[in-house]
Amino acid sequence: MAKIGNIGVGGKNPVRIMGIMNTSPESFYKKSVNTSKTVIKNTAKLMEDQGADFIDVGGMSTAPYLSTSVSEKIESKRIQNAIKIIQNSTNLPISVDTCRATVAKDALECGVEIINDISGLKYDKNMQGVISKYNPSLILCAYSQKFVSGNPITTTKKLLQDSIKMAKKSHVPSEQIVLDPAIGFFRKTGKGPFFTKIKSDWLERDLHVLQNLNLITKNYPILISVSNKSFIGKILGKENPNDRLFGSLSAEVVSVMNGADIIRTHNVQATKDAVTIASKLSK
Repeated sequence: MAKIGNIGVGGKNPVRIMGIMNTSPESFYKKSVNTSKTVIKNTAKLMEDQGADFIDVGGMSTAPYLSTSVSEKIESKRIQNAIKIIQNSTNLPISVDTCRATVAKDALECGVEIINDISGLKYDKNMQGVISKYNPSLILCAYSQKFVSGNPITTTKKLLQDSIKMAKKSHVPSEQIVLDPAIGFFRKTGKGPFFTKIKSDWLERDLHVLQNLNLITKNYPILISVSNKSFIGKILGKENPNDRLFGSLSAEVVSVMNGADIIRTHNVQATKDAVTIASKLSK
């Protein structure tokens, strides 16, 4: 059984909910952006009251179709500010969404227990050293800096396996690792560096992966993050992320029924209800 941030995940544990706390005004989903002390505090407390098991803090948007890069200093400052407020407001474990070693180090120095690296430790060559020193729990995302092709399930499994090997070299035990198949991060083109290039249709790739989560697990818990993402907008013809709640919930329910262990979401209360029902019906 895995544990991240001292919370059991996978196996016979209930499906866990990870609330998204964005401190980056550049984020694609403006309703999730929290920058003032009062808003961060109130949002964190609300997430806890609504049933979140973790809060995932991000200081820089990594949406592939946006040009949103900020300096490490700015990203770190945003994240550290939010961490301190959340720690004083709730008892929830904090995950930090970053693929930069300096930012991760600063967060871990603040007592954070989980690093959510959308590059699966591959973007920053110094990340493994930081991970080795602080030994946090890890969420590893499927990612490649090189073009990939072939069967999406096989490709995703291979990329995740590469990241698992890197984590093991950094002395992180299997029980502290969760895998994320990177819904929304496989694209033909993008404006930022945080996506994997493919020639095939990205929508078909994402749908195929979500339909076959049970083939990806490798005995590790799976985290799924589909909340308000582009594929939902594309299917429903809804360009504005604010209009994608019902589509998000549907995708989250199917993900749970296909084996997801953690759902990362902007919509904690609605997702908690949907996931609770999905868990009962999928037994």
